Amino acid sequence: MGEKRKISLVIADVDGTLVTEDKVLTQRAQAAVAALHRAGVGFAITSGRPPRGMAMLFDVLDLETPVAGFNGGLFVKPDLSILAQKTLEIAMVHQALELIRAHGLDAWIYSGNDWLITKLDAPHVAREAWTVKFEPTVVADFGGRLENVAKVVGVSDNHELVERCEAEAQAAFGHRATASRSQPYYLDITHRDATKGAVVDYLSAHLAVPAGEIASIGDSPNDVLMFTRSGLSIAMGNASEKVKSQADLITDSYNDEGFAKAIERFVLDSVG
Repeated sequence: MGEKRKISLVIADVDGTLVTEDKVLTQRAQAAVAALHRAGVGFAITSGRPPRGMAMLFDVLDLETPVAGFNGGLFVKPDLSILAQKTLEIAMVHQALELIRAHGLDAWIYSGNDWLITKLDAPHVAREAWTVKFEPTVVADFGGRLENVAKVVGVSDNHELVERCEAEAQAAFGHRATASRSQPYYLDITHRDATKGAVVDYLSAHLAVPAGEIASIGDSPNDVLMFTRSGLSIAMGNASEKVKSQADLITDSYNDEGFAKAIERFVLDSVG
């Protein structure tokens, strides 16, 4: 990379970025994070996942920074103790569920440490349970479980439906809540201040690292807000062209060591 810039912290999205399509953290990715630690560069992760669903990464990556789950809706220490959280008002949860169902999507909600669903055989449930390494709680309905909800998710393999629901949710909620796709088949609805951009702001303040010294890397539309707040932004090769157009740099795909290559080429070369 031609210009040298000071990078003191790297913030990485998880799915589609840090891990492969098969949800594997490669040895090269693990080695890249270890190299950051040796170079004195901080490393943090953020995801639409619940923090509990990222716990398998904490020790292997030697994480000491706050972990941002639910796209910034819940910040925890690596021991899962809560640092800060932003939950949706009950009326908004009702509205989100109605909108999701009106578009024919399945609905999930996350309340505290619980992942609640109504259909065990619904799309992506089994895969998600395997990914996050804990099981959902199946309920007949969500009534009475709508307090302290950090995230409502709409799920469908009809990606056009999910995109359409995202647009209508954004129009319906305006600035009252955040609605964005973390994957083509997932629509995440969270507190208005639960965004990847707010993750950068929180970690910048909490760790006393200027935003200009933060590098962010991701693949999804919800990562763009992280890009805009960071001094250096890197899009994965598997990101859409729209996401790529809003990043400073582009690395390879998550199935071709894109994360590790980005750290090696764009961060370690810069600080080395």
